[in-house]
Amino acid sequence: MKTVALCPLCETDGGLMVFRNEHLRVIQADEAGFPAFYRVVWNRHVAEFSDLLPAERDICTRAVVEVEQILISELRPTKINLAAFGNAVPHLHWHVIARFDWDSHFPSSVWSAPQRPPAVEKLSTIASRCLQVNRLIGQQMAH
Repeated sequence: MKTVALCPLCETDGGLMVFRNEHLRVIQADEAGFPAFYRVVWNRHVAEFSDLLPAERDICTRAVVEVEQILISELRPTKINLAAFGNAVPHLHWHVIARFDWDSHFPSSVWSAPQRPPAVEKLSTIASRCLQVNRLIGQQMAH
């Protein structure tokens, strides 16, 4: 894999490794207040989704959908947020975030100002359920 100097997603996994293959990895991000915040990271350094070959785009899209579907089935969030900005880290990665109407930032984005204090007990419950989510993602992606 080609690495680019000073690219954090070339230098590190970017979070808790849930699954990895030759194309991509799924990590659970360490984002305070958002335990069900996942990233699908393309292993090779590319900046844009269109930099991938058509078959690679299919692989990446399927991974994002699989993570999304597992989050929906296991956590029953109010909404799933998908994003692929790359403004701060220009390495192709998709954010797949389970959102709840009680979370500190809802209905705004996770990057906006909080709307209310964190619901500590609910966050703890979601964090513990993410252990099963991680196992399911690993199993599903391995097939």
